[in-house]
Amino acid sequence: MNKSVMLVGVGGQGTILTSKILAEGLLGAGYDVKMSEIHGMAQRGGSVTTHIKYGEKVNSPIINKGEADVLIAFEKVEALRYLCHLKAGGILIVSDHEIYSQSVLSGTEDYPQEIIESLTQAVERTIVLQAVKLAEQLGNIRTHNIVLLGVLVKALGLEQLDWVQVMKDLIPEKVLEANVKAFKTGLAV
Repeated sequence: MNKSVMLVGVGGQGTILTSKILAEGLLGAGYDVKMSEIHGMAQRGGSVTTHIKYGEKVNSPIINKGEADVLIAFEKVEALRYLCHLKAGGILIVSDHEIYSQSVLSGTEDYPQEIIESLTQAVERTIVLQAVKLAEQLGNIRTHNIVLLGVLVKALGLEQLDWVQVMKDLIPEKVLEANVKAFKTGLAV
């Protein structure tokens, strides 16, 4: 049976690296995998989404509204923005993290309030975590994306795959140990 995973975040959060690790791990496990990434208006600060479908035979990576088995959001406004892509009964994984847009920073808009409450009311299977805070406690705030990857891998039931080897292939050696710790932290959530 095919699965659809949509990863959403803001440029610079590691959404694409996380997607590549997931896709490579799934390919290595023998799944047919299709991946598509969409960048927002700016490399850093714009919305970034990645669609990944995997299974026995996958024809297209595109995930339409109501089709994602899992929606993983690296920033909570992005979770709100793309919630319509999650299917009924799907899993929402969301980092309770705020990144302010230029319009919020300039004072022309307010950052939405009570986002997590809205999300948990809308989706029965919601996993909320403070990925940035967990990564900071581990000593490298930039590994928050890999904390989320660990949570995602557990939610998908894919713990048995050799994710450390996949990370060795895609992450520079100087930060590999920190990312492996972050991944294991996410698995333990």
